[in-house]
Amino acid sequence: MKGVVLAGGTGSRLYPLTKITNKHLLPIYDKPMIYYPIMALVDAGIRDIMIVTGGRNSGDFLRLLANGKEFGLKHLDYTYQEGEGGIAEALSLTEHFADGGPICVMLGDNIIEGSIREAVEEFQRHPVGAKILLKEVEDAQRFGVAEIEGDRIVGIEEKPRRPKSNYAVTGIYMYDSTVYEKISRLVPSERGELEITDVNNAYIREGKMRFAFLEGWWTDAGTFDSLLRATNLVAAKRKAASARPEAAPAR
Repeated sequence: MKGVVLAGGTGSRLYPLTKITNKHLLPIYDKPMIYYPIMALVDAGIRDIMIVTGGRNSGDFLRLLANGKEFGLKHLDYTYQEGEGGIAEALSLTEHFADGGPICVMLGDNIIEGSIREAVEEFQRHPVGAKILLKEVEDAQRFGVAEIEGDRIVGIEEKPRRPKSNYAVTGIYMYDSTVYEKISRLVPSERGELEITDVNNAYIREGKMRFAFLEGWWTDAGTFDSLLRATNLVAAKRKAASARPEAAPAR
């Protein structure tokens, strides 16, 4: 299974921090933001990864990440998104990289506490359709929101004024190769973008969408408030880990 990190866009909500750099290169505590989704994919056992970037500072990704050696990778792939065509358009640029196989996609500003390994391994055992990870939140209107009936998702609504649940669709998606054909059929939304929610709803209509709940905390880092929240959560995690006593030596 291959991994994709979507790190394009202009980061306009974080201006002027993004005036001279890409949003995904901003720091989250002690590491650049882009490190976190890459580390999550590597932790899940994924070793083939493509970064989709864009904007005027895309070359900085290569300077920072190089060939991925720091993450234990032999190679990192890169591709470039022109303009702001949306998440689904950015994903469409990875079709040649996926090469007919399943992919795990993470938004570049998603920061998680736990691991996605179990979810990835389950999808790899049956890589048909799609799978998304959900998280219960207090501000569901900020996100795509899943409507759940029993053990299935019946629809996803993007940034609803009155959410039908508190389960936000995190920026972690697993897709089979039909995702690219679905993207090719999309029409731009009112924002002029190809929406990933429309892709997910296409799988739902086919009855091929699975889901799991993400353990531990999760946040995006696309606004000043969420950027601060992400930094504080990571800092607390690091400090808690460093405060733990070392395991007693085996006797």
